[in-house]
Amino acid sequence: MEGRSEEKKRIRKMRLWVKLLILLFVTSVGTTLYARFIGTSGIIIKEYLIVNKELPSSFSGLKIAHLSDIHYGQTTRKKQMEEIVKRVNEYEPDIIVITGDLLDRNLTYSNQDIKDLEECLQGLNAKTGKYIIMGNHDNTQQVYNEIVLNSGLTNLNEKHELLYYKSNEPIIISGMSTGEYSGLTPEQKIEDSIQLIKEKNVSYSILIMHEPDYINEIEYENFDLILAGHSHNGQVRLPFIGAIILPPHAEAYYDEYYKINNTDLYISSGIGTSTLKFRLFNRPSFNLYRIVTK
Repeated sequence: MEGRSEEKKRIRKMRLWVKLLILLFVTSVGTTLYARFIGTSGIIIKEYLIVNKELPSSFSGLKIAHLSDIHYGQTTRKKQMEEIVKRVNEYEPDIIVITGDLLDRNLTYSNQDIKDLEECLQGLNAKTGKYIIMGNHDNTQQVYNEIVLNSGLTNLNEKHELLYYKSNEPIIISGMSTGEYSGLTPEQKIEDSIQLIKEKNVSYSILIMHEPDYINEIEYENFDLILAGHSHNGQVRLPFIGAIILPPHAEAYYDEYYKINNTDLYISSGIGTSTLKFRLFNRPSFNLYRIVTK
């Protein structure tokens, strides 16, 4: 009798382990399928109100739509891009910025891919301007400059523009390309912008960049608002833990928002996927900022 009892315990224990293994397998497969097909679909709009008394009163209410890390052709294709363009335009932004990685270094783009992407980008509407800077993936694609030129976007790599609205007091928007491009240091890439900010005493300044960690290598205090991408805020995130996979140059700054002294740093979670075609607890999104004086 004792032998039979031990045998029953052994069988029950084995059955329990089999159930646990099946549960683990089903959970793993389910999570993978969710991250691949559901986590990479749709679009979320993250809205932020920024209050800054330094903003010229004529610009109060300024709306900026911030897109990043589209990685077109990975999990983001024409249909999703058309939906993104529609959603962005519904907010009637004054400025649209794309902070790098429009393309993906691991893909070869056909003429049809290029045409589709250009048509989508042409459809973006902004009252004041549409700006883009190069990301580390864009840097490897020869078709990048052609697409930017044909899409009606302003290439802001190592450049700046003064913007005026209803007064003679401007704000400035500057751009800094990926650290993998041009051979200049991050500080050298924006020295002309900083010089202009100091000379003209511009009261409000915006910088768009790709890799957020380079903020530590520039005089960031000259900028009131810095918009970046690259980190995806962690393409794969876990509850209570946050980002578990981060790319180089997005390891110090990777979450949605940081206040660094008087500078606001916002990092987009992006739209597409890089390397792995998964997004977990981090759906595709773009940011919308409303900047007011009070």
